[in-house]
Order: sequence, then structure tokens, then C-alpha cells
Amino acid sequence: MAGLVFAASALTAQGTDLRGGRAVSSRDLVARTAQRVAEQQVAVAQLQNEVADLTGRAGGGAELSAAQRTSSELLPSAGLTPVQGPGVRVTLDDASASSRDLAGNVPPNDLVVHQQDVQAVVNALWRGGASAVQVMDQRLIATSAVRCAGNTLLLQGRVYSPPFTITAVGDQRALRGALDSDPQVLVYREYVDMLGLGYALQLEPLITIPGYTGTITPHYAEVGS
Repeated sequence: MAGLVFAASALTAQGTDLRGGRAVSSRDLVARTAQRVAEQQVAVAQLQNEVADLTGRAGGGAELSAAQRTSSELLPSAGLTPVQGPGVRVTLDDASASSRDLAGNVPPNDLVVHQQDVQAVVNALWRGGASAVQVMDQRLIATSAVRCAGNTLLLQGRVYSPPFTITAVGDQRALRGALDSDPQVLVYREYVDMLGLGYALQLEPLITIPGYTGTITPHYAEVGS
């Protein structure tokens, strides 16, 4: 079994490290979307500060109304309002104890979910047209950074242990198609078949993802390296 795994991995990798813990490279649509949303989030934060300043003054009048209206229009695209609709839920998990026994001499690093595995699913869902994405109980925005330490997930100041759940609202066929065609997700699913890592996809008729409630910082998201 171990020999088969190593041979298959070598053939697929062609001299590269398939799942070595590095961040997944993200290109094109994901990078452009992250930059656009980050700009909108900064604009919202600035407008909210302006609204607070104007509210504190005597009156405010038309200037206050205009700032409030512009801020409200930007809230949905900045990820600050709830999103509801059909979607998908993806669960990633470390290999079970029985799978680890069967894996024999396979490196332990190959038997756990890595940062790039979670990020690959997230990026695929964005490319599939998701209107909102949530990891565990955290709504993702452009400044959200997915980080792992060992087999724990660090997200927006909180620590999570596997299994990791990624939820997205959007067209189910498009989201599923994006997952099925994403090269990094396909590599992870090869390890699912070979080593018993966990991967489950559920189609949900109705998902509610809350608006982001954390602090918005004026910098662009790290979408890969």
C-alpha cells in the first residue's frame, strides 16, 4: 500500500511537492475579487467613521443622509450583511486512526488537512461564483487569512480543530463544478482515496451566512503566494 501511494504521488507530482504545507497560489478571478472587495470594505469603514462624526455634530442634514445611504449600498458587496440561499457545504478531515494504520510508512504530514487544502476549497468556491463563503463559523471577507499551525486552523483570532467545514451560498451546479475541476482540490481528493483523508460535499437547499462582524483593516487580503 505504501509503495503504491509513493509511486502514485511521484507520478502526479513530477518532482514537485504536492501537499507540503505551502500556501496555495491563487490567481486571476480570486485576486481581482479580493482586491475589489477590500477596497469596498475600506470605503465602508471610512463612511461609517464619517457617519459617526456627522452624527456627533449638531444636525448633519443632507451630508449625513448621503453618507448613510452610500455606506448602506456598499455593505452587501463588502460582506457585512447576511446572505441566504442554496449552496454547498464541504467538510475536510484528517485521516482516521484505521487509515493511518493502513498507510504504513507514509509521512504523518500527508495524513492531516493543511492550510492549502482549506484555501483550495475556498478559492474554488469563489471561482464558482459564491456570493458568500464561511469557514467554520467565520464569514470570510477580502482581509480574512486562513492559517494552520499543525492540524489546527487559525482564523480571525480563533483556533479550530478538524474536521473543517467550508460553507458557500451560490449556484450549486457551478460550485460543485468548480470543486470538481480545481487542480488543488483534485490533488487533495487523490489523498482522500489513497490515505483516507476526509472529504464530504453536501448540497444544501437553504444556507444562511451572517455578515462579517470583525474589525476591517485597510489592507489587501493574502490570497496565496
